[in-house]
Amino acid sequence: MTMTDGLAMHPDAMRLMEMIRAANRPPYSEMTPEAARQAYAAGRALLQLPWQDVAECRKLSIPGPGGPIPVRLYRGAGTDGDRLPALVYFHGGGWVFGDLDSHEGICRRLANYGGCRVVSVQYRLAPEHPFPAAIDDAAAALRYVVANAADLGVDPARLAVGGDSAGGNLAAVTALMARDGTAPALAAQLLLYPVTDLAMETESYKRFTQDVPLTSASMRWFIDQYVPAMHSRGDWRAAPARAATLAGTPPAIVLTVGMDPLCDEGQAYAKRLVADGVRVASMHLSDQVHGMLTMNGVIAAGDGALQWAAFCLRDAWRPAS
Repeated sequence: MTMTDGLAMHPDAMRLMEMIRAANRPPYSEMTPEAARQAYAAGRALLQLPWQDVAECRKLSIPGPGGPIPVRLYRGAGTDGDRLPALVYFHGGGWVFGDLDSHEGICRRLANYGGCRVVSVQYRLAPEHPFPAAIDDAAAALRYVVANAADLGVDPARLAVGGDSAGGNLAAVTALMARDGTAPALAAQLLLYPVTDLAMETESYKRFTQDVPLTSASMRWFIDQYVPAMHSRGDWRAAPARAATLAGTPPAIVLTVGMDPLCDEGQAYAKRLVADGVRVASMHLSDQVHGMLTMNGVIAAGDGALQWAAFCLRDAWRPAS
């Protein structure tokens, strides 16, 4: 059994690390952004389960502050399509890579397991489009969904945001915007091993420097691409943990994994949400690694984690008794 910083790694995660070592790929922190995008895309077929069938998948282009934003609209299998709850989803990839294809598997499964619509958003990527481009696109997509709810078959009273990693960062920020009235009201926020702070000072940043899919060095590289201006890294729109209070944000669903530089800040964010009076459903997998949800062809727990997330979303969308 492999141990990382005293933690026992799940056998599936161990197998993943063996595959990564065998590929002999340089770390993202040593690549150009374009090379990193190519490397990430190349691993998709090896690491993900086949896509599930859904009742509907539509490709759309919506207006955004920097030009058209590509989105995909999924409707879960077995749903009737009329005024369904909806999850607006922001993909992970360090704000540098990832796209609608890389997270199609996650979005289809969430649509099916949640009995809902999922709107997947292809926001602008860094370094070509640094902060705040991604959050501007995320907020624009959320406003579009509400403004066009009838045409999209969405119930605007049952709307959630979600995302993994960098996408979880965008979800947390849009949840704060919704609280403040600068984005539409939300019923839930789904934060899957999210980035919540950019200070890179937690103990988990010091622990995970090698032998995990996301290292501290790679995370620093991502942040450098997304927020090159140091003075902007304390802006809550880049680092939601820097918000004065989290009170009044929608109920949160938070997944963290133990072998991840982002572990400590994700857990701290969940605890702070609770302290600020927000309802939180949280799950921590100590033996798992960052990115497990997009590696469910190797890490079986990834699918179970998505089922748990979808159950929590269904609960958040239930009418008050």
